[in-house]
Amino acid sequence: MTKNFIVVFVILVLGQSTFAQKKVEVRPYTISTTVEKYKKDYPFIKPIKPLISERINAEEDIVYKETAISKLKLDIYRPVFSAEEKAPAILLIHGGGWISGSKENQRIMAQNLAENGFLAITVAYRLSQEAVYPAGVIDLKDAIRWIKSNAKAYNIDSDKIAVLGTSAGAQLATLVGVTANSETYNEQDEEISSEVQAIVNIDGIVSFIHPEASAEGKVAGLWLDGSRDENPKNWKEASPLEYVDKNTPPILFINSSRPRFHAGRDDMIKILNENNIYSEVHTLKDSPHSFWLLQPWFQPTLAYIVSFLNKIFKE
Repeated sequence: MTKNFIVVFVILVLGQSTFAQKKVEVRPYTISTTVEKYKKDYPFIKPIKPLISERINAEEDIVYKETAISKLKLDIYRPVFSAEEKAPAILLIHGGGWISGSKENQRIMAQNLAENGFLAITVAYRLSQEAVYPAGVIDLKDAIRWIKSNAKAYNIDSDKIAVLGTSAGAQLATLVGVTANSETYNEQDEEISSEVQAIVNIDGIVSFIHPEASAEGKVAGLWLDGSRDENPKNWKEASPLEYVDKNTPPILFINSSRPRFHAGRDDMIKILNENNIYSEVHTLKDSPHSFWLLQPWFQPTLAYIVSFLNKIFKE
């Protein structure tokens, strides 16, 4: 038995459950692989391109948290403005089924948000093959605390922070947004609040246990430390819909034409309406999942986000 095998074996046995050790093919999730996946059915699509602009500054690969086996990093894209001005901050959370993807998938969206006057931060978090739920949730809450603790250095308005996520990242963004300072995630003794003022959910479910979420299976189970039957506690606990109440921030939903990816959304909106909490829903007709990485859907997605955030933060 080699030394490397021993290390891998120890990590698997001590760090993850038997369910999480099950083999699953992890496919790269990038802009280029998304184009490749959809170009047969949508031959007109084009990949989104990086934004080159003198109106934004970038600082990349900043370590915001260290775990036992990794350094979690974030990238900051901010508008060029005077030292006296403060900007709302947007934390962007990538998707990939809680098992793949990277903060770089959100880079182009962050660049465009920065050009529109927002300080945009893309973030890495622990995925299921490194650590199961709730590790990634706690990482993202720690990222919010990092943003607030560094608000002065980056001219951030710490009373105007939004979380934005795509696909699995949208589920995470929504969960983080509806569980501020939660006992569930042992936050009651934290000096800095994890509260945010707005949520942007781009094609992400808001419940793992809703009847509309029946398609969620093995990949979700890898993250939730067991199947729906094996670990119902985690499946319910990780469902944002379970926490929606009068304290929920305003939320924007942008969805593809595929109903699977907004499981629980309409029930969430019903609760928001009952509590007079602002929400918007936009569905991009005939669009596939991961539309935010593709033209012609990126531009309308960006427009909806900017309009919503301006309404919440600037009007």
